[in-house]
Amino acid sequence: MMCMCRLLAVFAAGLFIAATAPARAAAPPPAPKVLRYAFRVAESSFDPTQATDVYSRIVIAGIFDTAVRYGYLARPVRLEPGVTEGLPEIRDDATRFVFHIRPGIHFAADPAFHGRRRELVAADLAYTIERHYDPRAKSGHLYKLIGADILGLQARRDAALKNGRPFDYDTPVEGLRLVDRYTLEVRTGHPEPHLLYQFADPMLGILAREVVAAYGARVGDHPVGTGAWRLAGWQRSARIVLEKNPDYRVETYHEPVPAGDPALAAQVRALQGRRLPLIDRVEFSIIEEAQPRMLSFLQGQYDLLEQMPEEYTPQYLPHGRLAPALARQGLRAVVYPHGDTVFSYFNMEDPVVGGYDAAHVALRRAISLAQDAVVQVERVRRGRALPAQAIIAPELYGYDPALKTEMSRYDPARAKALLDLYGYVDRDGDGWREQPDGSPLVIEYATQSDSLARALAELFEKYCRAIGVRVKFRIAQWPENLKAANAGRLQMWGISWSVDYPDGENLLSLGYGPSAGQSNKARFRLPAYDALYERQHRLPDGPERLRAMQDAERLLVAYLPYKLDVHRIFTDLAQPWLIGFDRNLYVRDFWTYVDIDAAAQARARP
Repeated sequence: MMCMCRLLAVFAAGLFIAATAPARAAAPPPAPKVLRYAFRVAESSFDPTQATDVYSRIVIAGIFDTAVRYGYLARPVRLEPGVTEGLPEIRDDATRFVFHIRPGIHFAADPAFHGRRRELVAADLAYTIERHYDPRAKSGHLYKLIGADILGLQARRDAALKNGRPFDYDTPVEGLRLVDRYTLEVRTGHPEPHLLYQFADPMLGILAREVVAAYGARVGDHPVGTGAWRLAGWQRSARIVLEKNPDYRVETYHEPVPAGDPALAAQVRALQGRRLPLIDRVEFSIIEEAQPRMLSFLQGQYDLLEQMPEEYTPQYLPHGRLAPALARQGLRAVVYPHGDTVFSYFNMEDPVVGGYDAAHVALRRAISLAQDAVVQVERVRRGRALPAQAIIAPELYGYDPALKTEMSRYDPARAKALLDLYGYVDRDGDGWREQPDGSPLVIEYATQSDSLARALAELFEKYCRAIGVRVKFRIAQWPENLKAANAGRLQMWGISWSVDYPDGENLLSLGYGPSAGQSNKARFRLPAYDALYERQHRLPDGPERLRAMQDAERLLVAYLPYKLDVHRIFTDLAQPWLIGFDRNLYVRDFWTYVDIDAAAQARARP
């Protein structure tokens, strides 16, 4: 009995202590997972219709959905549904495409919707396509759609240009038929076997008409999409912040397990079935110079180093393998051909370097023959590139690895002979050649101030000086040079063209006349070339299409609107706490598919 009484007393005392003790504090929520990395070049705009630069389009890809997309880890790359139920139907010899939009997808909340939860519907996809044809939208990608001849849209654009009235978005056109709330039928005037590639491109990131109406010309500063991310902070040309979109639909990780990389394969298996995105926030810094970008990564400030600067290859990637010191830290190196072409373009409308006559072709060919691509590859790019023979890059449909052309030939003696033959001679004995009419011959070459641009510019000037051609540099920030290039105000500029889809047509468009001022920075216009470009565009893959593509490449080599330099090989470095990262050239928002070991990341932060 006494034992029972003592037991009851102890129990009562315990209840009293529990009731009077202060409540235990709730566990704090986990810190947000933040991915940080740096862009080499500043953004220009977040308007999918206008933005053509790589870095703006990377951000756009996270904010805006496209109808279809590329599988992140699928190899070879392949399309899969984006906001559609299954892949779009292709009918009537690839002249009719039916898109079934998935119900229940919503735009991120924005004042433009006046408090309504705005669902994505087929009319939004139709509007997104139409906006490229609106002259006031100033599309940077219209040439890609004009070639498809979506019925009725070019006529509507022509009418707007002729009468100066607003583009008519409200009257139906034959090429865009709204079958029902979630179904859009797109019809083209001829077979378009590769059209779906365009619907995976950020240029067709799906917009809401209300947002464009609300923000007008400043819509590029207020991106609102249905994607996994929303713009949370932005200091122009300095910092961009994306946060997880709270209105994003339920999407889960379903990537195939890669072969040949056991560590990555284990990470991918562990991610299966988890809801996307896996992290909470992405912060982009703009760091143009290679050294601070590299040092910041090595100090753990950044989780990823995209495109390791070439000058660091001997130290950190000797003989193509990660340096032992970095490997011991658990860093990963992802090496990949970038599917791009680096070139200097000649403005074909410029009176000094442009023109289709024999003398101006000879001048461009002489400048080309004076450049030693092997030296550029070995000294500037530290072996991380291939000399370019033609414009189509490796890894793309249409690339011919056996093709050899004059484009990569280094022959300064022949360059001098060509200049002498066509009257580019030194008349006054000052060591510099004049034009055939006796006026000064000065090449104005646009470039930037970063270390790589300076090294390439110095090499270009050295080789031109060796054949008696004077070079003057015009230095500006990359976005400024891009605007000037699109307006036709640059005589020459050295840039690269990164592909948007895994097909050589993407690079052939650089010579297509109707795309002058857009992809065609050289403003090259040649009817024979345009005919070949349009022919290959309409053909299905096969020998006939390959012949047309290769014939087009040969015309570019012959007329030389572009001095093609190299196709680059890049290396990305990933910190050990970055989980599931691999490089897919066509999935720009890779951060949707990666995770971060936040504890390991925090320990490494300075």
